[in-house]
Amino acid sequence: MPLSNTELKYYDSNILRLPGAKRTEYHEQVDRLIKELKNSLKSQDAIKITKVVKAGSFAKFTILRKTQEDPVDVDIVFYISGENASQESLSTISQKIYDALITLYPNKSVEDFELQRKAATVTFIKSGLNVDVVPVIEDADRVNYGWQFDIHEGTKLHTCAPCQIQFIRDRKSNDSNFRTLVRLAKKWRNHAELTHLKSFVIELILAYLLDKNGNSGSIEERFRQFLLYIAQHGLKEIISFPENQGTIPDFNDPVVIIDPVCDTNNVASRLSEAERVEIVAVAQSAWEQAHYASVTDDITQWKVLFGARFKIKDES
Repeated sequence: MPLSNTELKYYDSNILRLPGAKRTEYHEQVDRLIKELKNSLKSQDAIKITKVVKAGSFAKFTILRKTQEDPVDVDIVFYISGENASQESLSTISQKIYDALITLYPNKSVEDFELQRKAATVTFIKSGLNVDVVPVIEDADRVNYGWQFDIHEGTKLHTCAPCQIQFIRDRKSNDSNFRTLVRLAKKWRNHAELTHLKSFVIELILAYLLDKNGNSGSIEERFRQFLLYIAQHGLKEIISFPENQGTIPDFNDPVVIIDPVCDTNNVASRLSEAERVEIVAVAQSAWEQAHYASVTDDITQWKVLFGARFKIKDES
């Protein structure tokens, strides 16, 4: 017997979703960091910060509560004006943010800081919160847009953090279960240790299926459809959205999923052919497991997909 929406919403609300109290705690911690970091950056070389946006899964309300296999990350986008969108300027700003974070938190070890491809990251051990500070050079000609730079590859992309948040909000308006489906898929991904399957890719695949098939069907049925889509199509179908109104380039990447806020950005460009094959194989196995769990009505079979903490009702 398939799981009901009520049962899966119980699992989502009580096990997967970030509790309101924790969200408030993280907001306050991030707000303190933003205030201190803004003051620190303004004092050096007159860096002009025009806007700060909380982004990523935290802002989209698709974040999972923290467990040993589910990290908690918050993206903070710093829009900076008066700079050229060049490798030199963005690399320098990333380094300045990294240095400023170390100065702001002198009691933290260097291991708690990391200068990544597109962000400087600080990890708060007590709360378990990872904060990625992402510098974006403001595009003066387009509201909320800017240039984000990859310091490893020397590439840049046009991006819009508020637009990406709005994209998910629009899908949520069309489907009240959309965020629940995203969290279910992310939990399956984490439990399966598919670390290269990024959260934004999951969100976009589910958004594509919503745009294509509508919101009919139960949560369980649509989760199984998500797995089956990956297994049957092999992530070889080019995915784009109504928001993509420009010219989409020809990509040679194994997986092509177009960023809804930037027609020239393939969100899945870092996935290798070997990783694509692995994701498809794991999705095929997961679909078979989900189908078997649905038919047998055995809660232990669902735990194979989601882990030991999976439950659909109070057990008292």
